[in-house]
Amino acid sequence: MRLRFFLAVMAGASAATAAPQRPIVIKFSHVVAVDTPKGRAAEFFQRRARELTGGRVEVEVYPDSTLYRDKEEIEALQLGAVQMLAPSLSKFGPVGVNEFEVFDLPFIFSDYDDLRKVTEGPVGKSLLQKLESKGLRGLAFWDNGFKAFSASKPLRKLEDYRGLKIRIQCSAVLDAQMRALGALPQVMAFSEVYPALEAGVVEAAENPISNIFTQRMHEVQKHIALTWHGYLGYAIVVNKRFWDGLPTDVRGELEQAMREATAYANRLAMEKNDQDLARLKAAGTTEVYALTREERLALKKALIPVHGHMQGRIGKQLIQSIYQATSFDPDAL
Repeated sequence: MRLRFFLAVMAGASAATAAPQRPIVIKFSHVVAVDTPKGRAAEFFQRRARELTGGRVEVEVYPDSTLYRDKEEIEALQLGAVQMLAPSLSKFGPVGVNEFEVFDLPFIFSDYDDLRKVTEGPVGKSLLQKLESKGLRGLAFWDNGFKAFSASKPLRKLEDYRGLKIRIQCSAVLDAQMRALGALPQVMAFSEVYPALEAGVVEAAENPISNIFTQRMHEVQKHIALTWHGYLGYAIVVNKRFWDGLPTDVRGELEQAMREATAYANRLAMEKNDQDLARLKAAGTTEVYALTREERLALKKALIPVHGHMQGRIGKQLIQSIYQATSFDPDAL
């Protein structure tokens, strides 16, 4: 009897030992559609994380605000309700890291080459490190793209912006930008933009083309001006306590997955914006036009003073470090 009991216990212990461990779960929440650069890159990271860790990590992706909306997600990450986010860079100002609003400055990047000098250089690294005091660990920057204006009327001249209600993210820089144009900035969660445009609560918005197309904003906006006046990107962030608690080897494998996902995300962002611009034009619902050199220069001259106005909030030294990295001279217009 005792022998049978002993053998049963040993068999149970052996079975328990042989049972596979539960994977580490990373809940990755974001607010855009699946078929966007960020949405597809999140799924790429999900796949590579599983492959590189041999199934020890399972990334659960929650797109399109299905788990948390813009205003809720960073607090949820700090509390540990989710483990990973990809918020737009404007979102870090409201949680006390105003330096990230430097990415909102109009015309501070001429092109992707200038952008890379910042996001992949010392400036980008130092910015990500500033998140640690907020319980966050910054892993990478992902592009969405350069922004165009969609509106209910043509936006070619500066006077076209006056009195226009334009949706913005919660950013003091974006607020100042719109006011410099004489427009009326309206802070609104991304998930609320389409119905607000449809109802006329706001008359315009600024977004990369992939956001305009995938959110069907072109169906309720008659005009799109290809101004490329600002940049919209994301920082991939994790809960610092969760990240620091991962086994060292797992963390290394996830960092490799993130490097691959970042390269994929940034390549895809350029491709997707080009493809969606062609689709948007083919849809025939919206007049799409590029500004002339003179029109864009007038817009630039109206907006560059925002850089100086925001020095006290963002930091003069940070702005100057970007000028230096990109060889930008705001006085040479």
